[in-house]
Amino acid sequence: MLLAHLSDLHLDGTEQAAARARAAVDRVRAAGDAVDALLVTGDLADHGAESEYEEVAAVLAGLPFPVLTCPGNHDERRAYRKVLRDGATGDGPIDELHVLRRDGAPALAVLMCDSSIPGAGAGALSPETLAWIDTSLAALPDEVPAVLAFHHPPARLHHPLPDGLRLTRPDGLADLLARHPRVLALLTGHAHTAAATSFAGIALRSAPAVTYTLRLTWEGEGHADDTQPPGLAYHVLAPGERHVTTHFRVAA
Repeated sequence: MLLAHLSDLHLDGTEQAAARARAAVDRVRAAGDAVDALLVTGDLADHGAESEYEEVAAVLAGLPFPVLTCPGNHDERRAYRKVLRDGATGDGPIDELHVLRRDGAPALAVLMCDSSIPGAGAGALSPETLAWIDTSLAALPDEVPAVLAFHHPPARLHHPLPDGLRLTRPDGLADLLARHPRVLALLTGHAHTAAATSFAGIALRSAPAVTYTLRLTWEGEGHADDTQPPGLAYHVLAPGERHVTTHFRVAA
């Protein structure tokens, strides 16, 4: 399976943000049917306005593979649901299970999880979401592996900005992962930098951001560097392998 992974589009009505998002999506589109799904892990909109989600829908339209999204801390659940989920309503977490198939058979479960806390920059997987993850994983056929995708990394990435706004209360997630060895990877965004580490013995991959790149502390003054091109990741999951291979690219 090949999963393309974008994060942090931050569409805000400006041409600069829209052009960066189109460039990243076009880079993924060029891979054609080699891609099994595109994951977009949060901060689709910058202010959570309905007009911004209409931009998101337009940028992601017409792709030849499933597009799976989840909210980030800049997203607003009601507007997200109204525009991207066909007028659905509600304030609760937006959690969705997608089972990707190969040759007609289930091949990979992708759980798009809502780690946003309305009104906050940091994140958490609520008891409701953790229970949903637990139940969804338990119901899958034994042979089907899974990945969890959400916005906030649960581990330190060694930069004060994302580390100060990462996933809080990660112990509940660690306990859950210990019960479900079918989970091969955690796929996140939020940090605005490509990063590879682990959490609770599971591969953790943070996709680079579309909108700007985070300067690391040894790379100079300031945080946001929008002179760098939009980034993306490709995750390869091969049958019979218990690991994930990730390639990072830019849309230049």
